[in-house]
Amino acid sequence: MSVLLQVHQLCKTYGAVEALDNVSLEVNEAEVLGVCGDNGAGKSTLMRIIAGAIEPTAGTLIFDGVECRFNGPRDALASGIAAIYQDLALAVDQPIYQNIFLGSEILIPTFVPGMSRLDKTTMRQQSGEFLSRIGISLPNVDSPVSQLSGGQRQAVAICRALRWHARLVIMDEPTAALGIREKSRVLDLIRRLRDNGISIVLVSHNMDDVVSVTDRIAVLRGGKHIGTLTTTDVDADRLSHIVMSGRVDAA
Repeated sequence: MSVLLQVHQLCKTYGAVEALDNVSLEVNEAEVLGVCGDNGAGKSTLMRIIAGAIEPTAGTLIFDGVECRFNGPRDALASGIAAIYQDLALAVDQPIYQNIFLGSEILIPTFVPGMSRLDKTTMRQQSGEFLSRIGISLPNVDSPVSQLSGGQRQAVAICRALRWHARLVIMDEPTAALGIREKSRVLDLIRRLRDNGISIVLVSHNMDDVVSVTDRIAVLRGGKHIGTLTTTDVDADRLSHIVMSGRVDAA
């Protein structure tokens, strides 16, 4: 597999607190990498650095062979890295298509110089195409997001990442608070993204979800990367024991 993202000796300190301590790992193209660890392991800090939300104290990110230093999430998006956080950051009272194009609306000029308007027709059409790409059929892209289920809302957030031409999508606890059927649909969405050539970093406390959908699993503890496992070598119980013990060789 070709490496898409290299994280090299990342450190992040907040005063005397060392949130990340020389963390190095890789994400391959078209793979799902799970990131696991107890609370305080450094998962959120690592994801926020990759997504451009915070800057590292030391270390480098190399994305598609180019060393990157992001000044904000917009820089990461422009490079092809999108983050979908647990709250999804959707405008629930707005239509599906407007959420997909939130922050990247298609504009067309008007007869008034310097003025433009939303190209709603094209945005609706392309929204349907994004949804079809990941195998989702919604009756009407004009429907407000508030009418959608949890799994459907995840699909809208994923389509927004595709709109930004993301090649790497970070997903933070995407199945949290979902029922069994909706959880299964979200995991299927992740598999479809991988099949479409998109790399996924999946942060989750649900070990069953992690082993069911990932290719490899990076384990963090106390701000350190203690090892990366091939998913076929572990089950949910063993992964839980590894996370709790902080030893990748734990039985």
